[in-house]
Amino acid sequence: MIDGDGYRPNVGIILSNQAGQLLWARRIGQNAWQFPQGGIAPHETPEEAMYRELREEVGLQPGDVHLIARTRDWLRYRLPRRLIRRHSKPVCIGQKQIWFMLRLLCDESKVRFDLTDHPEFDYWRWIDYWGPLREVVAFKRRVYRQALEEFAPYILCGQDAPPPASNARMPTG
Repeated sequence: MIDGDGYRPNVGIILSNQAGQLLWARRIGQNAWQFPQGGIAPHETPEEAMYRELREEVGLQPGDVHLIARTRDWLRYRLPRRLIRRHSKPVCIGQKQIWFMLRLLCDESKVRFDLTDHPEFDYWRWIDYWGPLREVVAFKRRVYRQALEEFAPYILCGQDAPPPASNARMPTG
């Protein structure tokens, strides 16, 4: 599902431990590190997609985490020209993402990558809060900075975001 501007709807997951460190995962067979992320299916809300991706990519269930916050709006990044698949229709030029900040409630030994036939990651580690900005691939860096800056008060100050208003709407566009 690609929107009219060429962006694929997606969720990003930032998982923290009690010390405020973040789960940093290595893409299988590569020396590329990132936060878990994945597409939103047409029938899913971003929160439903986040919990599905959390289970598929990291092996965790909703009860294993506490939802701290989500980004107020979509964050977008464009793919480098070499990664755009121009033969697919419609052409996807990048991703628009709703990001979620979670806190791990269970033992970290529950993190696993072997619950699907095609795992995304083969290794993970805890990293300091701002560390991903030094290590993530350049074209994702601005979005990572936006998400981390928005979530910093909740992790670095130990607060939870206020619950969304009952009439809150999903961001559009």
